[in-house]
Amino acid sequence: MIKYLGSKRALVGWIAGVVDRVNALAPIRSVADLFSGSARVAHALKARGYFVYANDHNTYAYVLAQALVEANRDDYPPERVQPILESLRGSPPKRGWFTENYCEQARYFRPENGMRIEAIREAINQYEDPLLRAILLTSLMLAADRVDSTTGLQMAYLKQWAPRAYHPLQLQYPPLLSGVGKAYQEDALELAGALKADLFYLDPPYNQHSYLGNYHVWETLVLWDNPETYGVARKRVDVKHRKSPFNSRASAGDAMARLVSQIQAQHILVSFNNEGYLTRSELEAILGEWGYVVCFERPYKRYVGALIGIHNPRGEKVGQVSHTHNREMLFLATKHRAVWDALGHGDSSLRSE
Repeated sequence: MIKYLGSKRALVGWIAGVVDRVNALAPIRSVADLFSGSARVAHALKARGYFVYANDHNTYAYVLAQALVEANRDDYPPERVQPILESLRGSPPKRGWFTENYCEQARYFRPENGMRIEAIREAINQYEDPLLRAILLTSLMLAADRVDSTTGLQMAYLKQWAPRAYHPLQLQYPPLLSGVGKAYQEDALELAGALKADLFYLDPPYNQHSYLGNYHVWETLVLWDNPETYGVARKRVDVKHRKSPFNSRASAGDAMARLVSQIQAQHILVSFNNEGYLTRSELEAILGEWGYVVCFERPYKRYVGALIGIHNPRGEKVGQVSHTHNREMLFLATKHRAVWDALGHGDSSLRSE
């Protein structure tokens, strides 16, 4: 999976474990992940046998969900996809707009890898099957992520090349799963009322940081639209106006209340942390209007970019680390009093740490 701010890499077992315990008390067949991002949680839940609806408004995240959630490995096995990846690997390097913007004007990738990325991306255009195309794009994103020169965010790049940036780009078969799911690219506030699932998993933006701004290179790589860019970081200009109400302190509470009120499910599971605009008590109040609520907490090390300090777009350190750990919270809201009784009072394995 790609490096991702807010990624649940170290928390996915905890999250999926809560879903499994709820399932043991009130059977769950389907899960809707309305802010799927890197698709890490949706992918893990699909691997556990749940039918997963994965949604995200950003195009790169939608492509990841198409490959990692919707696509069926049985339809796109390695023996079908690997020869295509081998063919793409043989594409002659090409220096064009992408290399100029993201390897020379900015320094996300070394130029030799940028030219490989550019040539492969051009070659992917020949494939019309949308799921195959998503699989190939996912392979390219994962390969590019392994040779980038950032701390995991595309708000800036490192002043000196990261050691991994010198490695040659290598396409690999992505971690597809057998079985099907469904990917969407919609505004979560508009899709919530149209979907029905047994459990909704919500991992909305916590604060002012825009995922489009943080991962604008992936958005451009997938759209391949040569957008107008700005600043040292060469961000897409649409970063300036494509904002979520969850990125504003003034609107985040109302947005969450509106979202929750539309959900048609038996359970809601919400990820949040203590750096977010909404407090634990505010989230408990919103979810309490919908069902019975219990909150689990645990400490969690902050993402690597925060741990090494604050940097400007040129990769120069301009600030100090204020803290190294957050409190991660999982809020379970349920329509079933028996589930709340069991998990809120009788299950020590899920209690706050």
